[in-house]
Amino acid sequence: MRIKRTTPRSSVARRASLAVVAGSLVAAGAFAAPAASADEATTYSSAQLKKASDAVLEADVAGTAWNVDPKTDRVVVTVDSTVSQAEVNEIKREAGTNAGALKIERTSGKFSKLLSGGDAIYASSWRCSAGFNVRNSAGTYYFVTAGHCTDGAGTWYTNSSRTTTIGPTAGSSFPTNDYGLVRYSNTNLTHPGTVGSQDITSAADATVGMSVTRRGSTTGTHSGSVTGLNATVNYGGGDIVYGMIKTNVCAEPGDSGGPLYSGTRAIGLTSGGSGNCSSGGTTYFQPVKEALSRYGVSVY
Repeated sequence: MRIKRTTPRSSVARRASLAVVAGSLVAAGAFAAPAASADEATTYSSAQLKKASDAVLEADVAGTAWNVDPKTDRVVVTVDSTVSQAEVNEIKREAGTNAGALKIERTSGKFSKLLSGGDAIYASSWRCSAGFNVRNSAGTYYFVTAGHCTDGAGTWYTNSSRTTTIGPTAGSSFPTNDYGLVRYSNTNLTHPGTVGSQDITSAADATVGMSVTRRGSTTGTHSGSVTGLNATVNYGGGDIVYGMIKTNVCAEPGDSGGPLYSGTRAIGLTSGGSGNCSSGGTTYFQPVKEALSRYGVSVY
């Protein structure tokens, strides 16, 4: 089943938008290899990379997301279309002597938490996409979804007229994290351990290059790969989340909370990003294993 958040409450109106997601070579001659720039040749320590990452956080520019790329030993900072060059320069100034450790990448569109009105599973005034069905050791059934969906939500319903109850929000964590838990209280509803026709039997950590698939109530099923780990995303207004999975899988408003999976393995929950499923984009996911551990539940 799919859930997705639509019209934000007054206390979460600022969350209606999320921040999620080049140079020239001069050759000396036809057969000369281009020389590496000073920044490219510099090696940065783990401590310097952490300081550079902390500097991006301190700059507090909405529409930015960043993670350390272990292959290049750089902090990759993805900035959306709302971020000006002046703001990029401010990030570099904040990094000071570690500014060379930053690699700035632009992405089209605006980072958002993928919230919109629509036809899926509903809270009082918004909808989201359900993630994975789970259960605890006592046999109680729930589903996990995005925390910015469950934040402030009471009862969830299967229809826009809110006549068929699913059950109440049982847990919520946002910002910092982005996961939530909803309990099935309506015994007439089925809750199979599948995503569409794909059976989900276990949960796993993401790895860079992993092939993954996302499913959401707005755009259906789309696939791609993991491009980064442990990303921090600044959605603006104080909504900053940590430890996110960065992917090149597209998503759109209303896909929030939907599942990211690789074969039979549950991987993440849709948090937010930029772009759309016509032109592509960058989407970030909450690792699902953290949510499962927090609530003492498992996929089945």
